[in-house]
Amino acid sequence: QVQLVESGGGLVQAGGSLRLSCATSRRTYSSYALAWFRQAPGKEREFVAGISASGGSTDYADSVKGRFTISRDNPKNTMCLQMNSLIPEDTAVYYCNTNVLMSLIRKGGRYWGQGTQVTVSS
Repeated sequence: QVQLVESGGGLVQAGGSLRLSCATSRRTYSSYALAWFRQAPGKEREFVAGISASGGSTDYADSVKGRFTISRDNPKNTMCLQMNSLIPEDTAVYYCNTNVLMSLIRKGGRYWGQGTQVTVSS
């Protein structure tokens, strides 16, 4: 059973920053590519960013490129998403996800976290 635990969401004004974290087991962290997806009210879940198991490869949705940075914190088995220059359109529930292959990261893998709410006020 793969467990993913997100944290770090909250309410922030437009232009502000938040840092999301996704904690998992050592085995999952070292074996799988990891990603963030988000789902806004009334919309489908969408890919945000992904990082390979080694951390050497990253991928971003066009809507967040240049504003968000995905990274791995190896000692803590935690994957992070630094979100800067937030806009109201970033408001959504953010989910952590794993995938066996980085090439499939945008499709979404089998295991999901419970989600963390990010709200950006204008």
